[in-house]
Amino acid sequence: MHTNSLPTVASDLALLGLMQLISPALPIGAFAWSQGLESAFELGWVSNEQELGEWLEGVLDDGLTRCELPLLARLQHCWANNDSEGLAYWNSWLHANRETAELSDEDTRLGLALMRLLTSLSLQPQIELGHAQLPQEPGYVTVFAWVALQRQVPVRQSLLGFAWGWLENQLAVACKAMPLGHTAAQRLNEQLRPKLVAAIDSALTLTDDQLGPILPGLALGSAQHETQYSRLFRS
Repeated sequence: MHTNSLPTVASDLALLGLMQLISPALPIGAFAWSQGLESAFELGWVSNEQELGEWLEGVLDDGLTRCELPLLARLQHCWANNDSEGLAYWNSWLHANRETAELSDEDTRLGLALMRLLTSLSLQPQIELGHAQLPQEPGYVTVFAWVALQRQVPVRQSLLGFAWGWLENQLAVACKAMPLGHTAAQRLNEQLRPKLVAAIDSALTLTDDQLGPILPGLALGSAQHETQYSRLFRS
């Protein structure tokens, strides 16, 4: 069976493709979700720049590092090896680890939106014999992994790009809902950039039985967001 090789060095075109994939201008609606952050503002858990930095670092350490980032690496390998069973397993695993309807809905909707965009660009995943089969209700991370592979983005750079896109989106949420000034957002970017690199280092070492987010506060905030009186972001 044909397999796609996983690149180890990113070409200029690969880096441009990754930047396109994580751009806020990508029309998949990522800007519409706060991932529990709007609730954290409303509940008074996060009220200033320092507290926001601590919140984001916690979500990165106990969330992305243990969930989305190592899953993205595994899914990219599954796509490269035409491993339909592995794709279905990890896609389902990720859905099962979404602790609220809001978080699950976000992952599914973004995945479907990215698929629609890829279809309009004639870039949708192959479905013919000999290629990995797309899982039912593919989540955003699953589709992201496929695009990264097709753009020949190395696994490590895929994770860095994904984490950077998450951070940029969370800071955009804070600028709208906290509100956080743009200069303060850039200070947090500078503060957290090294943390992103450390998160990638850690995510790439985790074994399967070490995976799983540990974010009870975020889950509670996300669950309460549905009934929040006034909100800017989707639930």
